[in-house]
Amino acid sequence: MIFVAETNEAGRVEYRDTKRYLWWLGFTVPVMPIVAILLYYGLGEAAWVTLLPVLYSYVFIPLLDLVMGEDHANPPAEVVEKMAEDSYYRALLLLIVPAFWVMLIASAWFVVTADLPWWSYLAMTVACGMASGTALTVGHELGHKQGRLDRMFAMFANALSGYGHFCIEHNKGHHTWVATPEDPASARFNESIYAFAGRELPGTLKRGLHHERERLTRKGFSFWSTKNEVLQGYAITLGVWIALTLWLGLAVLPFIILQSIIGWFQLTQANYVEHYGLKRSKKENGRYQPVEPRHSWNTNHIVSNLVLFHLQRHSDHHANPMRPYQALRNFDELPRLPSGYPGCFALASIPPLWFKVMNPKVMDWA
Repeated sequence: MIFVAETNEAGRVEYRDTKRYLWWLGFTVPVMPIVAILLYYGLGEAAWVTLLPVLYSYVFIPLLDLVMGEDHANPPAEVVEKMAEDSYYRALLLLIVPAFWVMLIASAWFVVTADLPWWSYLAMTVACGMASGTALTVGHELGHKQGRLDRMFAMFANALSGYGHFCIEHNKGHHTWVATPEDPASARFNESIYAFAGRELPGTLKRGLHHERERLTRKGFSFWSTKNEVLQGYAITLGVWIALTLWLGLAVLPFIILQSIIGWFQLTQANYVEHYGLKRSKKENGRYQPVEPRHSWNTNHIVSNLVLFHLQRHSDHHANPMRPYQALRNFDELPRLPSGYPGCFALASIPPLWFKVMNPKVMDWA
């Protein structure tokens, strides 16, 4: 599709979004566990196929990023508004949420009913947890929108991993305090991913509950009101867990609990690499400088950006939180990650290697 804008300064501006139909690649994340299930039975209960979803995310996608490289192209500023108004891109986000839920329910049935070796059970659990973590990316995108339908779908996306406090914490907390010591979702210099997780997970939960309590108080409601959107999200998660347990028995509980924890940790990994070591300076009046593009790490690696709906163009997101994923732009002279997020997650899991690669980069932006 070609987007056209007429301006007094530039005249007629045309732009073809070459990635328009490539965003469907995001659907491969919830589809891969389902493919593994079908292959398991199609190949005569071949347990090894349950490794494919994890290998896809942590080996195949980073390799494709390496081979295909980066895309630095930007939509012209004149057509950004036109792109933002195109409902096609929003429809993809709304469609992928039920795909994640189908994946979770099918996988829960599979791990309980199939005679899997322990490593195969674990592989499917990790795969679903990673997919639930990716669903949080979709919830993040929808949670920045104002429409009731968007926010409802964001709640369902976040409920896959029981992260009902995510949207309000992210919008009211993280976007305000990003790249400061006050933000539990911004990693400090020389802080390992594991130390960060111990600070970020409880910190963001506490802050999310705090902001929701404040919001309800302003509107004259109790924290325990049915208007509490955090509790609504938790209720969806709990309701699904109860339904799955009634259907499949107590044997399903280890799977759904562990995949939720893995989903939380994947979001933690994203938060970790997005702002690692970057700091906003404090002015004489005690206020922090405004958020700038230099306070986020970016990467333009093509495949992982498609799978994660441009989450990796993080500077423009913080500069323009309401700008939808398809219109996010690259900036020159920004902090750059060495690879897409999946590769960086793997690197961060080995702190000495992460520090060796990233600490010099942080110092360049200090």
